[in-house]
Amino acid sequence: MTRLGLQIPNFTYPGVETPELFDVVARQAREADASGFDTVLVMDHFYQLPMIGDASDNMLECYTLLSALARETKHVKLSSLVTGNTYRNPAVLAKTVTTLDVVSGGRAMLGIGAGWFELEHDAFGIEFGSFTDRFEKLEESLQIVGPLLRGERASLDGTWYTAKDAMNNPAPIGDVPIMIGGSGEKKTLRMVAQYADESNLICDDGDLAHKLDVLAEHCEALGRDRSEITVSKQKNCCIAPTHDEARSDMLAFLDRRGFDTSSMSEDDLAPWLGLVTWGSPDEVGEHFSDLLSAHDGLDGFTVNMIPNGFMEGRVELLGQTLAPLFA
Repeated sequence: MTRLGLQIPNFTYPGVETPELFDVVARQAREADASGFDTVLVMDHFYQLPMIGDASDNMLECYTLLSALARETKHVKLSSLVTGNTYRNPAVLAKTVTTLDVVSGGRAMLGIGAGWFELEHDAFGIEFGSFTDRFEKLEESLQIVGPLLRGERASLDGTWYTAKDAMNNPAPIGDVPIMIGGSGEKKTLRMVAQYADESNLICDDGDLAHKLDVLAEHCEALGRDRSEITVSKQKNCCIAPTHDEARSDMLAFLDRRGFDTSSMSEDDLAPWLGLVTWGSPDEVGEHFSDLLSAHDGLDGFTVNMIPNGFMEGRVELLGQTLAPLFA
Protein backbone atom coordinates (compact mmCIF):
# COMPACT_ATOMS: atom_id res chain seq x y z
CA MET A 1 0.00 0.00 0.00
CA THR A 2 1.17 3.51 -0.76
CA ARG A 3 3.26 5.34 1.79
CA LEU A 4 5.39 7.27 -0.68
CA GLY A 5 4.31 7.27 -4.30
CA LEU A 6 5.77 9.15 -7.25
CA GLN A 7 3.30 10.17 -9.92
CA ILE A 8 4.78 11.06 -13.30
CA PRO A 9 2.07 13.34 -14.74
CA ASN A 10 3.73 15.15 -17.63
CA PHE A 11 5.69 14.05 -20.67
CA THR A 12 6.66 17.33 -22.32
CA TYR A 13 10.19 18.20 -21.24
CA PRO A 14 12.45 21.01 -22.46
CA GLY A 15 14.89 19.76 -25.07
CA VAL A 16 13.49 16.22 -25.13
CA GLU A 17 12.11 14.91 -28.42
CA THR A 18 9.84 11.90 -28.83
CA PRO A 19 12.60 9.32 -29.51
CA GLU A 20 14.21 10.18 -26.15
CA LEU A 21 10.97 10.60 -24.21
CA PHE A 22 10.68 7.13 -22.71
CA ASP A 23 14.30 7.22 -21.56
CA VAL A 24 13.54 10.32 -19.45
CA VAL A 25 10.37 8.77 -18.02
CA ALA A 26 12.14 5.50 -17.25
CA ARG A 27 14.97 7.32 -15.49
CA GLN A 28 12.46 8.96 -13.14
CA ALA A 29 10.94 5.57 -12.34
CA ARG A 30 14.36 4.03 -11.72
CA GLU A 31 15.33 6.89 -9.40
CA ALA A 32 12.09 6.37 -7.47
CA ASP A 33 12.72 2.63 -7.26
CA ALA A 34 16.20 3.15 -5.86
CA SER A 35 15.53 6.00 -3.41
CA GLY A 36 12.71 4.79 -1.18
CA PHE A 37 9.48 5.32 -3.08
CA ASP A 38 7.15 2.32 -2.83
CA THR A 39 4.88 3.12 -5.78
CA VAL A 40 5.21 4.70 -9.23
CA LEU A 41 2.02 6.00 -10.80
CA VAL A 42 0.99 7.66 -14.06
CA MET A 43 -2.20 9.45 -15.04
CA ASP A 44 -4.81 7.79 -17.23
CA HIS A 45 -5.52 10.57 -19.69
CA PHE A 46 -5.27 11.12 -23.42
CA TYR A 47 -4.80 14.89 -23.30
CA GLN A 48 -2.70 16.85 -20.84
CA LEU A 49 -4.66 18.47 -18.02
CA PRO A 50 -5.13 22.24 -18.04
CA MET A 51 -3.51 22.77 -14.64
CA ILE A 52 -0.31 21.09 -15.86
CA GLY A 53 0.09 22.07 -19.50
CA ASP A 54 -1.66 22.48 -22.83
CA ALA A 55 -4.12 19.86 -24.06
CA SER A 56 -1.81 19.26 -27.04
CA ASP A 57 1.18 18.39 -24.83
CA ASN A 58 2.49 14.83 -24.86
CA MET A 59 0.41 12.19 -23.09
CA LEU A 60 1.33 8.50 -23.06
CA GLU A 61 -1.25 5.72 -22.61
CA CYS A 62 -0.93 4.62 -19.02
CA TYR A 63 -1.09 0.82 -19.07
CA THR A 64 1.32 0.45 -21.99
CA LEU A 65 3.68 2.77 -20.13
CA LEU A 66 3.28 0.97 -16.79
CA SER A 67 4.07 -2.36 -18.41
CA ALA A 68 7.24 -0.87 -19.88
CA LEU A 69 8.19 0.59 -16.50
CA ALA A 70 7.72 -2.85 -14.97
CA ARG A 71 10.86 -3.90 -16.84
CA GLU A 72 12.76 -0.80 -15.69
CA THR A 73 12.04 -1.22 -11.96
CA LYS A 74 12.37 -3.97 -9.37
CA HIS A 75 10.56 -3.00 -6.20
CA VAL A 76 7.87 -0.34 -6.63
CA LYS A 77 4.21 -1.07 -7.12
CA LEU A 78 2.80 0.24 -10.39
CA SER A 79 -0.55 1.97 -10.80
CA SER A 80 -2.57 4.55 -12.60
CA LEU A 81 -3.57 7.61 -10.60
CA VAL A 82 -6.25 6.98 -11.48
CA THR A 83 -7.87 4.88 -14.22
CA GLY A 84 -10.78 6.69 -15.82
CA ASN A 85 -13.54 4.10 -15.47
CA THR A 86 -15.37 5.44 -18.51
CA TYR A 87 -12.50 4.51 -20.85
CA ARG A 88 -12.61 0.73 -20.58
CA ASN A 89 -14.99 -2.16 -20.16
CA PRO A 90 -14.51 -3.30 -16.53
CA ALA A 91 -13.74 -6.94 -17.37
CA VAL A 92 -11.18 -5.80 -19.95
CA LEU A 93 -9.73 -3.46 -17.32
CA ALA A 94 -9.35 -6.38 -14.90
CA LYS A 95 -7.54 -8.33 -17.62
CA THR A 96 -5.26 -5.35 -18.31
CA VAL A 97 -4.35 -4.87 -14.65
CA THR A 98 -3.80 -8.60 -14.20
CA THR A 99 -1.44 -8.63 -17.17
CA LEU A 100 0.47 -5.73 -15.59
CA ASP A 101 0.67 -7.78 -12.38
CA VAL A 102 2.09 -10.78 -14.22
CA VAL A 103 4.54 -8.67 -16.23
CA SER A 104 5.75 -6.89 -13.09
CA GLY A 105 6.05 -9.97 -10.91
CA GLY A 106 3.11 -9.13 -8.67
CA ARG A 107 3.50 -5.34 -8.37
CA ALA A 108 0.25 -4.04 -9.89
CA MET A 109 -2.27 -1.86 -8.12
CA LEU A 110 -5.57 -0.63 -9.55
CA GLY A 111 -6.19 3.05 -9.09
CA ILE A 112 -9.64 4.00 -10.34
CA GLY A 113 -12.06 6.91 -10.43
CA ALA A 114 -15.27 7.92 -12.14
CA GLY A 115 -13.67 10.01 -14.90
CA TRP A 116 -14.08 13.75 -15.27
CA PHE A 117 -12.19 15.28 -18.24
CA GLU A 118 -15.00 15.97 -20.68
CA LEU A 119 -12.77 17.34 -23.45
CA GLU A 120 -11.00 14.07 -24.12
CA HIS A 121 -14.26 12.10 -23.92
CA ASP A 122 -15.77 14.30 -26.61
CA ALA A 123 -12.64 14.25 -28.77
CA PHE A 124 -12.28 10.47 -28.63
CA GLY A 125 -15.98 9.70 -29.01
CA ILE A 126 -16.31 8.22 -25.51
CA GLU A 127 -19.64 8.71 -23.78
CA PHE A 128 -19.27 11.17 -20.92
CA GLY A 129 -22.76 11.24 -19.42
CA SER A 130 -23.86 13.02 -16.29
CA PHE A 131 -22.11 13.13 -12.95
CA THR A 132 -24.61 10.61 -11.61
CA ASP A 133 -24.13 8.33 -14.63
CA ARG A 134 -20.36 8.23 -14.15
CA PHE A 135 -20.58 7.30 -10.49
CA GLU A 136 -23.19 4.65 -11.15
CA LYS A 137 -20.86 3.21 -13.78
CA LEU A 138 -17.95 3.24 -11.35
CA GLU A 139 -19.90 1.33 -8.72
CA GLU A 140 -21.02 -1.32 -11.19
CA SER A 141 -17.49 -1.58 -12.55
CA LEU A 142 -16.08 -2.25 -9.08
CA GLN A 143 -18.53 -5.15 -8.71
CA ILE A 144 -16.98 -6.77 -11.80
CA VAL A 145 -13.33 -5.77 -11.49
CA GLY A 146 -13.05 -6.64 -7.80
CA PRO A 147 -13.98 -10.32 -8.09
CA LEU A 148 -11.89 -10.81 -11.23
CA LEU A 149 -8.81 -9.38 -9.52
CA ARG A 150 -9.41 -11.77 -6.63
CA GLY A 151 -9.38 -14.78 -8.97
CA GLU A 152 -13.15 -15.20 -8.79
CA ARG A 153 -15.72 -15.26 -11.56
CA ALA A 154 -17.88 -12.18 -12.03
CA SER A 155 -21.52 -11.85 -13.02
CA LEU A 156 -23.58 -8.68 -13.10
CA ASP A 157 -26.75 -7.63 -14.89
CA GLY A 158 -26.43 -3.92 -14.31
CA THR A 159 -27.78 -0.75 -15.80
CA TRP A 160 -24.46 0.08 -17.44
CA TYR A 161 -22.43 -3.13 -17.51
CA THR A 162 -23.04 -6.84 -17.74
CA ALA A 163 -20.80 -9.80 -17.07
CA LYS A 164 -21.80 -13.44 -17.43
CA ASP A 165 -19.67 -15.79 -15.38
CA ALA A 166 -16.59 -13.88 -16.57
CA MET A 167 -13.22 -15.52 -15.96
CA ASN A 168 -9.77 -13.99 -15.63
CA ASN A 169 -6.96 -16.47 -16.21
CA PRO A 170 -4.25 -16.33 -15.18
CA ALA A 171 -5.27 -14.71 -11.94
CA PRO A 172 -2.99 -12.01 -10.52
CA ILE A 173 0.15 -13.28 -8.83
CA GLY A 174 -0.85 -11.78 -5.49
CA ASP A 175 -3.36 -9.38 -4.02
CA VAL A 176 -3.98 -6.39 -6.29
CA PRO A 177 -4.99 -3.46 -4.06
CA ILE A 178 -7.79 -1.19 -5.27
CA MET A 179 -7.29 2.53 -4.76
CA ILE A 180 -10.13 4.97 -5.39
CA GLY A 181 -9.02 8.51 -6.13
CA GLY A 182 -10.87 11.67 -5.22
CA SER A 183 -12.39 13.28 -2.17
CA GLY A 184 -16.12 13.61 -2.89
CA GLU A 185 -17.83 13.10 0.42
CA LYS A 186 -21.15 11.53 -0.59
CA LYS A 187 -20.13 9.14 -3.35
CA THR A 188 -16.36 8.72 -3.65
CA LEU A 189 -15.51 8.24 0.01
CA ARG A 190 -18.52 5.99 0.53
CA MET A 191 -17.26 3.74 -2.30
CA VAL A 192 -13.79 3.76 -0.73
CA ALA A 193 -15.33 2.45 2.48
CA GLN A 194 -17.29 -0.20 0.62
CA TYR A 195 -14.92 -1.43 -2.09
CA ALA A 196 -11.37 -0.11 -1.76
CA ASP A 197 -8.11 -0.87 0.00
CA GLU A 198 -6.79 2.65 -0.39
CA SER A 199 -8.05 6.21 -0.67
CA ASN A 200 -6.05 8.84 -2.52
CA LEU A 201 -7.28 12.25 -1.44
CA ILE A 202 -7.03 15.35 -3.60
CA CYS A 203 -7.85 18.30 -1.37
CA ASP A 204 -6.32 21.34 0.31
CA ASP A 205 -4.20 20.57 3.34
CA GLY A 206 -6.70 22.47 5.46
CA ASP A 207 -9.54 20.16 4.41
CA LEU A 208 -7.68 16.93 5.11
CA ALA A 209 -8.89 16.37 8.67
CA HIS A 210 -12.50 16.75 7.60
CA LYS A 211 -12.09 14.30 4.72
CA LEU A 212 -10.58 11.74 7.07
CA ASP A 213 -13.54 12.18 9.41
CA VAL A 214 -16.00 11.66 6.55
CA LEU A 215 -14.26 8.46 5.48
CA ALA A 216 -14.39 7.18 9.05
CA GLU A 217 -18.13 7.94 9.19
CA HIS A 218 -18.76 5.95 6.00
CA CYS A 219 -16.76 3.03 7.37
CA GLU A 220 -18.78 3.06 10.57
CA ALA A 221 -22.07 3.14 8.65
CA LEU A 222 -21.01 0.19 6.50
CA GLY A 223 -19.42 -1.83 9.28
CA ARG A 224 -15.95 -1.51 7.73
CA ASP A 225 -12.85 -1.38 9.88
CA ARG A 226 -11.33 2.00 9.02
CA SER A 227 -7.85 0.71 9.82
CA GLU A 228 -8.08 -1.63 6.82
CA ILE A 229 -7.93 1.37 4.45
CA THR A 230 -4.67 3.14 3.62
CA VAL A 231 -5.04 6.88 3.00
CA SER A 232 -2.58 8.79 0.85
CA LYS A 233 -2.75 12.46 -0.09
CA GLN A 234 -1.74 13.89 -3.43
CA LYS A 235 0.84 16.69 -3.26
CA ASN A 236 2.75 18.84 -5.75
CA CYS A 237 6.44 19.24 -5.02
CA CYS A 238 9.60 20.85 -6.34
CA ILE A 239 12.81 19.96 -4.51
CA ALA A 240 16.41 20.93 -5.24
CA PRO A 241 19.67 20.85 -3.29
CA THR A 242 19.17 24.48 -2.18
CA HIS A 243 16.28 26.88 -1.69
CA ASP A 244 17.53 29.11 -4.48
CA GLU A 245 17.83 26.22 -6.95
CA ALA A 246 14.29 25.11 -6.14
CA ARG A 247 13.00 28.63 -6.69
CA SER A 248 14.84 28.76 -10.00
CA ASP A 249 13.21 25.47 -11.04
CA MET A 250 9.80 26.84 -10.07
CA LEU A 251 10.28 30.06 -12.04
CA ALA A 252 11.50 28.15 -15.09
CA PHE A 253 8.37 26.01 -14.96
CA LEU A 254 6.11 29.05 -14.74
CA ASP A 255 7.95 30.62 -17.68
CA ARG A 256 7.34 27.45 -19.71
CA ARG A 257 3.65 27.83 -18.85
CA GLY A 258 3.59 31.29 -20.42
CA PHE A 259 4.35 33.55 -17.46
CA ASP A 260 6.99 36.28 -17.58
CA THR A 261 8.32 35.80 -14.09
CA SER A 262 11.09 38.37 -14.56
CA SER A 263 8.44 41.11 -14.69
CA MET A 264 6.28 39.79 -11.83
CA SER A 265 6.42 41.12 -8.28
CA GLU A 266 6.72 38.82 -5.29
CA ASP A 267 3.05 39.48 -4.54
CA ASP A 268 2.13 38.40 -8.08
CA LEU A 269 4.27 35.29 -7.85
CA ALA A 270 3.13 34.21 -4.41
CA PRO A 271 -0.19 32.55 -5.40
CA TRP A 272 1.51 30.49 -8.09
CA LEU A 273 4.47 29.50 -5.98
CA GLY A 274 2.02 28.59 -3.23
CA LEU A 275 0.45 25.85 -5.35
CA VAL A 276 3.56 23.69 -4.90
CA THR A 277 5.55 22.60 -1.86
CA TRP A 278 9.03 23.66 -2.88
CA GLY A 279 12.44 24.26 -1.39
CA SER A 280 15.54 22.54 -0.10
CA PRO A 281 15.46 19.04 1.39
CA ASP A 282 15.15 20.48 4.89
CA GLU A 283 12.24 22.72 3.89
CA VAL A 284 10.37 20.06 1.95
CA GLY A 285 11.02 17.39 4.55
CA GLU A 286 9.71 19.60 7.35
CA HIS A 287 6.49 20.36 5.47
CA PHE A 288 5.69 16.71 4.77
CA SER A 289 6.68 15.63 8.27
CA ASP A 290 4.44 18.25 9.86
CA LEU A 291 1.49 17.28 7.69
CA LEU A 292 1.92 13.60 8.45
CA SER A 293 2.23 14.08 12.19
CA ALA A 294 -0.73 16.45 12.35
CA HIS A 295 -3.25 14.00 10.88
CA ASP A 296 -3.96 10.70 12.53
CA GLY A 297 -5.20 8.40 9.79
CA LEU A 298 -3.02 9.84 7.04
CA ASP A 299 -0.62 7.10 5.94
CA GLY A 300 1.35 8.65 3.12
CA PHE A 301 1.57 10.73 -0.03
CA THR A 302 1.52 10.53 -3.80
CA VAL A 303 3.79 13.26 -5.09
CA ASN A 304 3.84 15.05 -8.44
CA MET A 305 7.11 16.71 -9.41
CA ILE A 306 5.71 18.67 -12.35
CA PRO A 307 8.22 21.56 -12.33
CA ASN A 308 11.45 19.53 -12.25
CA GLY A 309 10.94 15.78 -11.90
CA PHE A 310 12.45 15.29 -15.35
CA MET A 311 15.77 16.73 -14.18
CA GLU A 312 18.28 14.02 -13.37
CA GLY A 313 18.64 13.47 -9.65
CA ARG A 314 15.58 15.42 -8.49
CA VAL A 315 13.36 12.35 -7.96
CA GLU A 316 16.20 10.62 -6.15
CA LEU A 317 16.64 13.65 -3.88
CA LEU A 318 12.95 13.68 -2.97
CA GLY A 319 12.99 9.96 -2.20
CA GLN A 320 16.02 10.32 0.02
CA THR A 321 14.32 13.24 1.79
CA LEU A 322 10.90 11.71 2.40
CA ALA A 323 11.51 7.95 2.68
CA PRO A 324 12.94 8.31 6.23
CA LEU A 325 9.50 9.57 7.33
CA PHE A 326 8.18 6.04 6.78
CA ALA A 327 11.17 4.02 8.02
